[in-house]
Amino acid sequence: MKELQSYVTAPDGVRLAVFEWGERSAATTVVLVHGYPDTHAVWRPIAEQLAERHHVVAYDVRGAGHSDAPRAVRSYTLATLEADLGAVLAEVSPDKPVHLVGHDWGSIQSWESVTGTALADRIASFTSVSGPCLDHVGQWFRSKLRRPNPRSVGQLAWQGVHSWYIGYFHLPLLPPLLWRTAMVKAWPALLHAIEGVPHGSGAPTFPTDAVRGLALYRANMIPRLTRPRRRPTDIPVQVVLPQQDLYVTPAMAGQAPQPFVGRLWRRPLRAGHWAPLTHETVLAGWIDEFVAHIEGAPAAPDLDRAQVRTADAGTADAHNPDGSGTAAYAGKLVVVTGAGSGIGRATALAFADAGASVVAADLNAESAARTAQLAALLGAPRSGGYAVDVSDPAAMEEFAKAVHAEHGVPDVVVNNAGIGLGGAFLDTATSDWDAVLGVNLMGVVHGCRLFGAMMKERGLGGHIVNIASAAAYLPSRTLSAYATSKAAVLMLTECLRAELADQGIGVSAVCPGFVNTAIAKATRYVGVSASEQEQLRGKADRLYRLRNLPPERVADAVLRAVRENRPVVPVAAEARIGRALSRLSPGTLRFVARRDLTPR
Repeated sequence: MKELQSYVTAPDGVRLAVFEWGERSAATTVVLVHGYPDTHAVWRPIAEQLAERHHVVAYDVRGAGHSDAPRAVRSYTLATLEADLGAVLAEVSPDKPVHLVGHDWGSIQSWESVTGTALADRIASFTSVSGPCLDHVGQWFRSKLRRPNPRSVGQLAWQGVHSWYIGYFHLPLLPPLLWRTAMVKAWPALLHAIEGVPHGSGAPTFPTDAVRGLALYRANMIPRLTRPRRRPTDIPVQVVLPQQDLYVTPAMAGQAPQPFVGRLWRRPLRAGHWAPLTHETVLAGWIDEFVAHIEGAPAAPDLDRAQVRTADAGTADAHNPDGSGTAAYAGKLVVVTGAGSGIGRATALAFADAGASVVAADLNAESAARTAQLAALLGAPRSGGYAVDVSDPAAMEEFAKAVHAEHGVPDVVVNNAGIGLGGAFLDTATSDWDAVLGVNLMGVVHGCRLFGAMMKERGLGGHIVNIASAAAYLPSRTLSAYATSKAAVLMLTECLRAELADQGIGVSAVCPGFVNTAIAKATRYVGVSASEQEQLRGKADRLYRLRNLPPERVADAVLRAVRENRPVVPVAAEARIGRALSRLSPGTLRFVARRDLTPR
């Protein structure tokens, strides 16, 4: 993609180097503003992708790259930077508003225009990455101090730790000296080692850019943080929240704009501070989605879930989707198989009650639809019910495609669908093995494979929960097929957890125990007559009812597994005791196995 360079003169005479990709005749113009100590080059990978559909503009902020660098600190105030942006917009898009995108200091200075009046009618939307409005931050600090509690004080302290460099940059001699000497070679190496930024991403003007850019901090930080203004805006704002940002905590970046932005979208990203250089494809896609929606296209499913609605405001931290409150999973998508009844329905409704959108899948279409309806009654947005046979790989492929197209990539998948099978091993036919392994094991395999691949490709992490069983580690003389299928699920979970850990995808196995669900009545027993089968079902059902462990307890354990990223979660007392004995005294379990006990 060809990059065109020109110059624009700011009101005070400073020349700004402007770079363009794509055609000015395109329907939309996207303007990218870089941070410190970068130049426009930080945006080049994203600009080249966006230029396939938009007119894309970036410019070197005063003091950086090919732009002029005035010496006086007062030449770098937010008001002056806003005037620079106005000059660029007048040149590159004089007749129509632009879609503004800022990173780091580019985002901080863009907030000045987004929340002001001088350029408000020139900006159609704003995407902010790792750069909050300083006035919003000042107000955020004040709000936390007005009503201090352990959580708010902790958030303030944690942001203070992340912001150590601000005080350092105000020192008179040391920061410029280090930038010109030791950091010339150390900075690119540090970015690569800590952030994963590719080698060679920095601009050749880096040492002088870093020194001159110190004026940004010295001209603006103290005045704006100590005397914050109320800066509301009606411009649509998309805030990208890198979860591993070493400088801007997601708590502050996500919460600070909440009271001041009328139309707000928050999108957590599993990335560090320099996301434009490490997650360029994801960011380009998100910018493109947001621009298209603001221009009139229907919101993509993931974008729709990211919108902060009035009912969600303030109920959970943007960086902590598993936090407390009725909207702990607001904006998240959860897929549950076997959701038509029992553990599956209870789990789907628990997530819905926590604010998630829920996709309920079951072999029975009516049961799945009913669960989706109940989830909607609990306030779960965009929930849906699907009929699917989890043992059918082709059906699962179609189901996964439908979920992706209609709802987006799930954040949590609960592979719960399962069937019971009892009886002696020698009475279990090959067809019986095919049936129980097809649902209990391969259904889990299909769910993990299809949705795990989506999570990995998206690059934002996620969580998979596989419902195993206490039978996975409790041998039984009458549950050989069922116990084998669940033991395989447990080992699959352990293997997948190790494989996907580096992708930020957690994998957990939940082992319920005796749970009062319909599985006891539905379990099929081999090697017995019809009358004996009904007797065995009745006996098991009475045992489960006597234990009376509700499926809601298992649902709570599923949410806990996701929240704490726990590898294995036994639920009932018998499941916990059995788990301990399987490690400490397996001989005891072998003795018990000679008895006819059938835990779920």
